[in-house]
Amino acid sequence: MRELNSRITYHENIVYNAEIMNLSSFFSGIRAQLPILLGVAPFGMIYGVLARSAGLPPEIAQAMSSIVFAGSSQFIGTTLFRESAPFVVIVLTTFVVNLRHALYSASLAPYVESLSLRWKILMAYLLTDEGYAVGIARYQQLPSNENVGSSHYYYLGSAMALWTTWQISTAIGVFFGAQVPAPWGLDFALPITFIAIMIPALADRPSALAAAVAAVVALAAHDLNYKLGLIIAAMSGIIAGLIAERFTKHRVEKVE
Repeated sequence: MRELNSRITYHENIVYNAEIMNLSSFFSGIRAQLPILLGVAPFGMIYGVLARSAGLPPEIAQAMSSIVFAGSSQFIGTTLFRESAPFVVIVLTTFVVNLRHALYSASLAPYVESLSLRWKILMAYLLTDEGYAVGIARYQQLPSNENVGSSHYYYLGSAMALWTTWQISTAIGVFFGAQVPAPWGLDFALPITFIAIMIPALADRPSALAAAVAAVVALAAHDLNYKLGLIIAAMSGIIAGLIAERFTKHRVEKVE
């Protein structure tokens, strides 16, 4: 009986310690996301104002942030809606812009393969540029022999902080956007946020080349209708990065 009680107590301690570790990782994820939220909040407010100026009803504008939860796509889709772009163009443009999420998912896959389907669905829904940047940095810092279980709670804390901020800032823009003074210049938040995310991610030549090609093409194709220049730039960057990565791997294999 004594042995049985000892085993039960030991098991309870393990469960308790795991829960404490998960909770600690969750709040660590929130703290890691806080600096980025300073740029996300104005970004969300701008989207709310843009959505209302484009003629979207308040409930639809807010629902986009809850269901789509993808800032770039929401901005582009709303802008194209305001310009009366064909439905096919809106869908195609937002689809191409979000193709990068497939790349994010592929790089996260090795770390989440043991998770339940419920976890994977939740992480997929919460996947964003900012959430991915914080999450993948955490996974890559782990020693190969360390249990990555609590890191999913780190990702969850980071992503939920971002999701909550995006919903609140969108609501402020939707319902109180007209009260925001023009001199505030909130449009600075978009480029600063993406620059802060992108620069640390350019850790190798393929990534740097992809960013450079996309930037050059985006500038060259800026005047194309329906933001088609963005589609061309995104695809050009992806193709350049893939070619550079394949060339780099080929050189490494040849040396070995």
